[in-house]
Amino acid sequence: MSSHTHGHPPGQAPAAPQPLPGVISIIAVGSGKGGVGKTTLAVNLAIALARLGFKVGLLDADVYGPNVPLMLGTSVAPSVVGEDRILPPERYGLKVISVGFLSPGDKPLVWRGPMLHSIIKQFLGQVEWGQLDYLVVDLPPGTGDVVISLVQTVPLSGAIVVTTPSDVSLQDARKAIEMFRQVKVDILGIVENMSYFICPHCQHEIDVFSKGGGERTAKQFGVPFLGSIELDPDIRKAGDSGAPIVLEGDQSPHARSLFKFARHVIDRISEVQAESGGSVIEIQ
Repeated sequence: MSSHTHGHPPGQAPAAPQPLPGVISIIAVGSGKGGVGKTTLAVNLAIALARLGFKVGLLDADVYGPNVPLMLGTSVAPSVVGEDRILPPERYGLKVISVGFLSPGDKPLVWRGPMLHSIIKQFLGQVEWGQLDYLVVDLPPGTGDVVISLVQTVPLSGAIVVTTPSDVSLQDARKAIEMFRQVKVDILGIVENMSYFICPHCQHEIDVFSKGGGERTAKQFGVPFLGSIELDPDIRKAGDSGAPIVLEGDQSPHARSLFKFARHVIDRISEVQAESGGSVIEIQ
């Protein structure tokens, strides 16, 4: 039996998604393909939101390649409280949970549909998230079971699609947009990562992958464009060393575009919530 919505016997429809008590907005960060820096953007977005004064959680739902622990430089196992509640470790002001905390080391995990569904449900329902303004969810690349499980379990405020300017990546971004539309998730917008490169010697912008494709794709699909993040070796190095670049603050030349992106996300969530008549978070 697949874990998709269709194919349920009569009278056994999946339960309607239930809001997480205390959590105002849940943001999914997805991409049509791997290698576009989706986790880098999810982690930097979450920390930037925390730096802007919000209460933030980060759920690493990329069960196949959970890179969040590496990028946060932590592998603390979550503790269990009471019968079955999971206390998420805190790092850089974020409450974090990841499959990487549960299966340390390089062992690849083989998850099948139903197992995935139960781990996603656990990470949402049994974790003590407390009061959060934003819960950022880093999805596995592509369009698959994890997204379906997420959408069936909790109401999402919206999804961000990460792409790079290359044609292949844009084609995959289109698939991701279609998938979110199919499961009726608002698209907060597209962000173009590795958009351009600033030459360290002459400070000129070098167009490595033909910049602007993300913006064109956004226009074509009628979704907002959330910004361009440059191809910057410092962003990668900071992530690899476990201290993401936004920790340098929004005055850092390496982090500026990421803070701008975070502010666009805040604005978009307010718009979506206003449209649906939900509660709106004021930027501080």
